[in-house]
Amino acid sequence: MNLTSERPAVTELRLSAFKSHRGASFALGPLTLLAGASGTGKSSVLEALAALGRLAGGETLGEVFDGSGDRAGSVRGGAAACVPQGAQPDAEGRRGFRVGCTVTGPVGPVRLDVAVQTEPELRIVGERLTGGGETLLTTALRDPERRTVQAAWHTAGLVPVTRAPLPDDLLATALLPLRVAGRTEGQRLVLAAVEQLVLALRGVFPVEPRPETMRAPVDAADGMLRRGCENLSAVLARTEGECRTRHAALVRAMREVCSPPVDGLTVLRSQLPDGADRGAELRSVIAAVDRGPLGLVPVDRLGDGELRFLAIALVLLTGPGVLEVDTSAELLPAAQVLTVLSDGFDLGMDRRQTRELLALAGMAADRGHIRLVGVVHDAAVAEGLGGVSVIDFVRPRRSEHGGKEGEPAAEPQVNPQRTAPEEGAGAPVSARSAPTMR
Repeated sequence: MNLTSERPAVTELRLSAFKSHRGASFALGPLTLLAGASGTGKSSVLEALAALGRLAGGETLGEVFDGSGDRAGSVRGGAAACVPQGAQPDAEGRRGFRVGCTVTGPVGPVRLDVAVQTEPELRIVGERLTGGGETLLTTALRDPERRTVQAAWHTAGLVPVTRAPLPDDLLATALLPLRVAGRTEGQRLVLAAVEQLVLALRGVFPVEPRPETMRAPVDAADGMLRRGCENLSAVLARTEGECRTRHAALVRAMREVCSPPVDGLTVLRSQLPDGADRGAELRSVIAAVDRGPLGLVPVDRLGDGELRFLAIALVLLTGPGVLEVDTSAELLPAAQVLTVLSDGFDLGMDRRQTRELLALAGMAADRGHIRLVGVVHDAAVAEGLGGVSVIDFVRPRRSEHGGKEGEPAAEPQVNPQRTAPEEGAGAPVSARSAPTMR
């Protein structure tokens, strides 16, 4: 398959039953902003997509949702918090949630839907993969006493499907390349669809800059930017030495939104705190803004908004070789798309800083390298910017049918809107009801 002609990208997220969302579907364009008041479910959208990305990378349910591995869980409150609000257990005490996505690429639209049981035990109880006009994979929990699901995948050979048990705590779709031989046309379709979906999901990169951690010196060898951006200084040392073009673009962006003068970005040698490894101290650096006649100003003196702007701009201007993201090792970075998730995209920043970041994201999206899904509090920040789709989340209203104090409110309303498009801008985003997975 020719991945360079049409790079796989996540184009839809479905929250059939997840936290405050029921039957919700969100079309994701190259630049998508989720806007609205706090508590309307915006962050849940990002959490679900980040979780799917980690499952596609081979992590277990426990690692992804409850933080039982080396990394913290993707979802606030863990797996139990993913159960739709007000959902009651069935006769056997089972509750859970359902999420899914669509990835568009060379195979066409490929859909993945996953049903997860959280009680009494955390496990995947159903999974469906469709693409190319075929149901490519289904799984079902047949025996609750066994920690496996029964999987059946498309073969189209002497037998129409192949069946085998697979673990119930791993995404079956991500395991198929190890089980499918690729001898028949049907098997090759399965492998192509799986590759497309997994490639796009593994390129999901949540970025959550924490300015309080970005002001400290770091080891210069720590050059893969993490989601918290605490090693920002080390990554800037890399870009300054390895990619002059992108580093210059970062300087231009800082010059647009920071108090003048801004002549450049560089790094200074610095001492690590007492008790740190003395060998690392020899390599420790801290980023600095070159203010020309005013000298070099280390980033520990910058405001929170400036640091958040610098971190997100760095993410938008770089790629898999600089970000700590689990993309495919078999493909060149130029053939892959990163989906950047930013909760609080405009947090601590003024309107000009946010719009400059959207302009940077637009340039990256035009090259086909970056897609952005960001949460903002005010949709007006994108007015007049072409190519930006805004989904407006409306605060839930109390039920008009006898709802009492303490009962769940009505489901959140998600109103699609388009921000003042420029001539020739892309199609508007949609948000609609979606059927649940059975």
